[in-house]
Amino acid sequence: MVTRIATTDAGTIDAGQRGRWKRNGALGIAAAAVAFGGYSLLHHSAGADAAPPPPNVSVSQPLVRDVSQWDDYIGRFAPSRTVEMRPRVSGEVTGVHFKDGDIVRTGQLLFTIDQRPFAAALAEARANQASAASTLALARADLGRVNRLAGDEAVSAGEIDAIKARVQAAEAGLAAAAARVRSRSLDLEFTQVRAPISGRISDRRVDAGNLVAGGDNGSGTLLTTINALDPIYFSFDGSEALFLKAQRDRKAGAVAQPVEIQLQDETGYRWKGKLDFTDNRLDNRSGTIRGRAVIANPDYFLTPGLFGNMRLGHSGTVKALLVPDSAIQTDQARKILLVVGKDGEVSAKGVTLGPVVDGLRIIRSGIEPGDRIVISGAQVAIPGAKVTPQPGTITPDKATEAVADAGTPAAAEATFAR
Repeated sequence: MVTRIATTDAGTIDAGQRGRWKRNGALGIAAAAVAFGGYSLLHHSAGADAAPPPPNVSVSQPLVRDVSQWDDYIGRFAPSRTVEMRPRVSGEVTGVHFKDGDIVRTGQLLFTIDQRPFAAALAEARANQASAASTLALARADLGRVNRLAGDEAVSAGEIDAIKARVQAAEAGLAAAAARVRSRSLDLEFTQVRAPISGRISDRRVDAGNLVAGGDNGSGTLLTTINALDPIYFSFDGSEALFLKAQRDRKAGAVAQPVEIQLQDETGYRWKGKLDFTDNRLDNRSGTIRGRAVIANPDYFLTPGLFGNMRLGHSGTVKALLVPDSAIQTDQARKILLVVGKDGEVSAKGVTLGPVVDGLRIIRSGIEPGDRIVISGAQVAIPGAKVTPQPGTITPDKATEAVADAGTPAAAEATFAR
């Protein structure tokens, strides 16, 4: 029994030692693996932590140029003169001598009214004038005879005075008859309705064969209208602030302020003119003042009623700092430019923007002429980080004043040409 127990204990001890050796070996292998991995990781991290070179960005100082300043307005074209064609005499329209929408010239015949009644009235007036002239001639002859007898006291003074009165009455009658002749001549002339101004005529409101009523106080029948289009006016309303700004910028004795106008489907300001009228008071309800510019329109392209964007120039020019519009970034509610210092560190400066000139944005405030602005590679330039600045160039990009395709209505249909 003793021997059996001893054998059993010996076998048990031997198995436990083998388990501990296995566990210690596994732990040793794991520790070696961890040590090797840590060594590799340490050396890999050391290589990865080597700082990369600062990124390259293109920088340039702002472009300094003399620029003209403009204020923007919205307005509408209007004819420089408008005439409603109404007859001065009544009668039947016997002829229409234009096509609807034609360009007419001053003095061009437009309508003819039946002349026969007015020609007859003129003939009657001339006959009355001849009769009055005959009466005056007889009265003057009688006066001459009595004047010769007055020295011999053959006629009384009262008879002489009566004959003189008849002469004066005859002279007045002749003058009245001559006036009636002129009046009837005007009536006959008014049967031909002619254009008082040059411009584009509207459509006819009355066809030949209709009776029209004449009048001198606007009560006559409306025949058509004519709009003078060369030059043409551009009417607009300006705010009180813009009016005050223009007044302060205007120099004594300065020439009329230039204006440039852009139509709805244009990308440039191709229509040039000048300011020729500003109203004498502001509208109390809207706080605006009415202004007007005059534009040359020799080919009659511009039509009354068209809307346009107008810019009004100030007198003289100013020095401005310009940068590419693409270099401007937005930081929440403000606009910023990235600037590279002498040590290569990037910083952000808040700026106040002006208008765009040939693709370049005017910077009113926030930067200096000597600042190095990031104009390319801004996506890798982070404020507070280092960069490698490379010299760049800022050049204007003259925009072509072409018609914008996006604003042109598309055709509704298309067919093959025959």
